[in-house]
Amino acid sequence: MMVGEIQEFLGSYFEVLQSQDLSLFDRVFHRDCVLYSQQDGATVVRSLSEYRKIVEERNSPDSGGFARRDEILMIDVLAPDMVLAKVRLRLFNNIMVDYLNLMRVDGRWQIVSKLFYRLDSALTVS
Repeated sequence: MMVGEIQEFLGSYFEVLQSQDLSLFDRVFHRDCVLYSQQDGATVVRSLSEYRKIVEERNSPDSGGFARRDEILMIDVLAPDMVLAKVRLRLFNNIMVDYLNLMRVDGRWQIVSKLFYRLDSALTVS
């Protein structure tokens, strides 16, 4: 049952990234979530408010006609209220891999931290 809940939650996460629905964004991400990446040799650390502003100010992949390609690669249950999920998705013309730390907070799943990495260009992946 828990895995089904997580799969459904990850569907909402994929929807947020594709549509950039900010009300759904606010339900999916915990208010204290921090996002981390390594890009071009530099460490990137973003607060949720920083990330939300980026999302708010750009056009969505949906509006740009970018095809959706979402995959759940792994769900690792640490405890009844704590999960690590690994996903791969297309975001604009990028193939991204994300590690999402999830916790059930106030009875609902939320992302409390995220590692993300640009794996490849969607133009080079079939």
